[in-house]
Amino acid sequence: MPFVSFFYMVLSAMIFFSKLSITIFVLFLCYPFSSYGFERYNRVTKYDVYFKKYTKHFFGPGFDWRYFKSQAIAESNLNSEAKSHVGAKGIMQIMPKTFEEIKYKNASIKGSSLQPKWNIAAGIYYDRAIWKLWKAKRPFMDKLAFMFGSYNAGKGNIINAQKIAKKTGMNPNAWSSIEKTLSRITGKHSKETIGYVNKINQVKGVLK
Repeated sequence: MPFVSFFYMVLSAMIFFSKLSITIFVLFLCYPFSSYGFERYNRVTKYDVYFKKYTKHFFGPGFDWRYFKSQAIAESNLNSEAKSHVGAKGIMQIMPKTFEEIKYKNASIKGSSLQPKWNIAAGIYYDRAIWKLWKAKRPFMDKLAFMFGSYNAGKGNIINAQKIAKKTGMNPNAWSSIEKTLSRITGKHSKETIGYVNKINQVKGVLK
């Protein structure tokens, strides 16, 4: 076989497989992986007793504890030894100073922030404190988003995003408005907060 013909045969094969690889990759990206593999956390149940106990204690028996398990998955993948670059610790990624303040305010929370029981208790207690601060009337899912968004970005940043939303004619009590204005307050970190809230909802959708 002449060298030139062999060269073109090899080149044609390379082009074909390159196109095939690109097609497969695009199909992979477009495939509706609605659960993103989060179903696996249904098998991680060792902390469920704490999520159930402290959800009932701080939010009442009618509140779905899976929201807080989903939050913990978004925070740390349920890793009790997780530590962020800013110093947040444990399953609920609580800053040491915040954990100590929570212990001071609620004597029933004890121990170390790296102990799963107390880390989860403190995280849900903190969620409850934020939940009570958002008093304006809004749909339940929006109130959840404001709570989780505040846990991630800080309530002050969410309030400032509300102010911008109001000035620009949007409903300041709708989470969709915060999604549009938060970048003007926290810059690139706004994507983290919005993604955080979305991930919690995605995980919650597959937990049993």
